[in-house]
Amino acid sequence: MKRYLVVVAGGKGMRMGGVLPKQFQLLGGRPVLMVTLERLYALDNTLHLVLVLPKEHLGLWDELCLKYSFAVPVVVTEGGNTRFHSVKNGLDAIENDELLEDALVGVHDAVRPFVSRRVLDEAYREAWSNGAAVPMIELQDSLRQVIGGEGASQTVPRDRYRLVQTPQVFRLSLLRRAYEQRYVEAFTDDASVVEAIGERVFAVEGNRENIKLTTPFDMMIANTLLQCSTLQQET
Repeated sequence: MKRYLVVVAGGKGMRMGGVLPKQFQLLGGRPVLMVTLERLYALDNTLHLVLVLPKEHLGLWDELCLKYSFAVPVVVTEGGNTRFHSVKNGLDAIENDELLEDALVGVHDAVRPFVSRRVLDEAYREAWSNGAAVPMIELQDSLRQVIGGEGASQTVPRDRYRLVQTPQVFRLSLLRRAYEQRYVEAFTDDASVVEAIGERVFAVEGNRENIKLTTPFDMMIANTLLQCSTLQQET
């Protein structure tokens, strides 16, 4: 059974600041995107990686691969105008073969470099059993719902809610069928696309280190996490 992972790197990273989009900013001396791909490959080198990049960044990626001697086997394809269309292009880059009907495919944010091997294994295992799996973690802070536009709010039971991570993993045939739909703005992630065709999505426990790098503060945390993981590997 083949296992694919589509890594989506289409964000402009406006909240991160800087000249380059966040996926190309340096983490531990290497572009974030490379750190993510290299760590994924180190966790599981049987994954068939598909990288989705905006057209205007394809040349930059080639330059960075030469500069940093990037050696992870990756199929690169062009992204679309939205995340939905970028994922769809990533799926189109996977060979269309009837023998792949039982294959699994994950979709992962390029700016999440710290997913764990446990989460990878459990997400693919759950998707194999039930068709669709999403890593989630419990909320640690209290949660309130804003009422109206005057600042009023009310408590919301946080045990009913979870924070969603990636990779979100699906049977390849299921995700392809889901992405045949017309795009709507309510599609915030792949799970929402799959649910729109009436399919259930099952949860696996995520890992709290698997943060999405969005702001300069996130990069500070990421550098600390990277240093800690490097020290653990050396000891």
